Amino acid sequence: MKHKEQHKTHRTGWLRAAVLGANDGIVSTASLVLGVAATGASAENILVAGVAGLVAGAMSMAAGEYVSVSSQADTERADLRREQTELENNPESEQAELTAIYIKRGLDAELASSVASQLMEHDALGAHARDELGISEALAARPVHAALASAGTFAVGAALPLLMVLIVPASLVMSAVSVSSLIFLALLGSLSAKAGGAPAFLAARRVTFWGALAMALTAGVGTLFGVVAG
Repeated sequence: MKHKEQHKTHRTGWLRAAVLGANDGIVSTASLVLGVAATGASAENILVAGVAGLVAGAMSMAAGEYVSVSSQADTERADLRREQTELENNPESEQAELTAIYIKRGLDAELASSVASQLMEHDALGAHARDELGISEALAARPVHAALASAGTFAVGAALPLLMVLIVPASLVMSAVSVSSLIFLALLGSLSAKAGGAPAFLAARRVTFWGALAMALTAGVGTLFGVVAG
């Protein structure tokens, strides 16, 4: 009987960026909307501020993800170049290094040496990248994927609280945005946990707590400035 395991590790790169983007889109835009609404601004001004926040936030997330993940990719490439040079100049030492790694992981010396020798013959750089540097194809940095995932999900997340501004009366904007955003955050936490194979309740509770805190603080600042301006 075949046994097929369903692992989720290959999703971590784009999933992290997507969850970060959606979470930031909901939290930052809802907080911005609540802060502006708390000053007594009109629905039109609230919507303009929210749309501006959506565009600026999506571009910022894309740029930030691309730059940060590109830095990771640059570091990985530099490490691989150094490893390739070492393999060319001192293959015996590199094989001994690989053998020592496998011994640490529980193989006896003879088996570890045999495994290291065979892997070096098959793909020396791949073996060292995976077992010495911790770099694998599944977890390799992909800047464009991260940037697109983060920007796209930010825009989707930000659109949700803005939708509330469009469909509810101005007098209900703050309560509608607050409640709906917390629901969206709980759903996001649950879906991201399910996609990654993690417990849904803990993820939902985590993102909801921090989202509620951010919105409460921003609404408080907006109220304070509204009172002072008045």
